Amino acid sequence: MYIVDDDASMREALSSLMRAFEWQVRTFETAAEFLAHARPNLPACLVLDVRLPVTSGLELQRILAQRGDALPIVFMTGHGDVPMSVKAMKAGAVEFLLKPFSDVELLDAIDLALERDAAGIGERAELDEIRQRMASLSPREHEVLALVVEGMLNKQVAARLDIAEDTVKVHRHNLMKKMGVRSLPDLVRLAERV
Repeated sequence: MYIVDDDASMREALSSLMRAFEWQVRTFETAAEFLAHARPNLPACLVLDVRLPVTSGLELQRILAQRGDALPIVFMTGHGDVPMSVKAMKAGAVEFLLKPFSDVELLDAIDLALERDAAGIGERAELDEIRQRMASLSPREHEVLALVVEGMLNKQVAARLDIAEDTVKVHRHNLMKKMGVRSLPDLVRLAERV
């Protein structure tokens, strides 16, 4: 659990609540402190104040999105408005809580965020594995893959690449083996995911 809030008493109260549920908690006063912290690849949640000095919570959300960091965010604020909450939610926030909020509201939002992040970590790991398999393909296997995924038959691929149909079959067999699939539909699904 990560908490970013410039109010020390709020950081301490939230940290105490979360530690009561045996969550590991790191607190930060500013967005810059949080961004400088290296995070392990474990399910996590960022409880973030909207109004921070220098870099706002909404700006921190934008920075994380630009980095491709899908860490789920639960926003909190004492000075929120509808446009602000809509902007945060459209950008992927799990929840937008107005202070004072109940412990139950916060804990429910955190549970949802942790569930999403756990699922996201699994999805990202799968995609990384698929990308590694694709990186193992030779340049010619990449060409064959692209054409096969388009729906071309071996004969059509051979004509397009100006190679023998038997050569296409060999490349197709090798790329399917490297990609860890047994059927054309499985190969197409993997290629589409990437």
